[in-house]
Parts: sequence; C-alpha cells; structure tokens
Amino acid sequence: SSTMSFSEAEVQSARGAWEKIYVDAEDNGTAVLVRMFTEHPDTKSYFAHFKGMDSAEEMKQSDQVRGHGKRVFTAINDMVQHLDNSEAFLGVLNPLGKKHATQLKIDPKNFRIICDIILQLMEEKFGGDCKASFEKVTNEICTHLNNIYKESGW
Repeated sequence: SSTMSFSEAEVQSARGAWEKIYVDAEDNGTAVLVRMFTEHPDTKSYFAHFKGMDSAEEMKQSDQVRGHGKRVFTAINDMVQHLDNSEAFLGVLNPLGKKHATQLKIDPKNFRIICDIILQLMEEKFGGDCKASFEKVTNEICTHLNNIYKESGW
C-alpha cells in the first residue's frame, strides 16, 4: 500500500533518532558506504570511480565516497521530514527509486544492505533504542523502493 501509518509518537522518536546520526551527515554517510563496500565488495561495481579502491582508509578519504555518503543521508533526511505525509514522502522516494532502477540499474537488495548498516551504526553509537526507533522508517523505505522497482519492470 502507498499509505504509511506512523503514529505521532513514532514520527517523533524516529526523527529524534535520525537527528543524532544526521548531525554528522558526511562522516556517518561515508562510514555507512565504506562499511558497505568493505563487507559487500560487489556493491562497488556500481561505482566506476570506487572500483579501484581497496582499503577502507582510501575510501574514507575519497571526495566521491564522501559526496555520495552525504547525498544518501540528505535524501533520507528529506524522507524523515515527511513521515507524517505519505504523498510528500513518496515525492522524495519515487524519483530516486526510478533513477536507481532504470538509469543506474542498482540491484534493490543494496537498499536493504545500506539501511541495515545505518541501523547498525545507530546502535553502535547511540544504543538499541535509537536503532529500534528508526527500524520502521528503513522498512518503509525498502518496501516502497521495491514497489517502485516492480513498477519499473525490474
């Protein structure tokens, strides 16, 4: 379904959890990508300019990795602002999903990987409650992305 059901309390706690990690959007976004590329090296194949980078240190220093990490976090931040408005939430997510499905041809399983790493990082830095508050958001993002992919004939 295209409607989201977040209670007011869930919206507030999800935003509170997200704010903690978003304060350092570039560093945390970079950490998430570096972990993804390190633990799931096949994901690097989608990024021509990251392919040759093998060390986590090298990736951390890369302007391109840092830039993309920040873009990922900025997009999620835009969605988090609209948890109480399905239409606006999907207004952010739809074009992003379509682009990744049709132009970039990114396997949708990678969105689950990246969301799980964000949740891991939240738990490591801010504890289990922080992670738990944000889990429903990542599930919504992944569910809607999968729907967008299906509609795009993936």
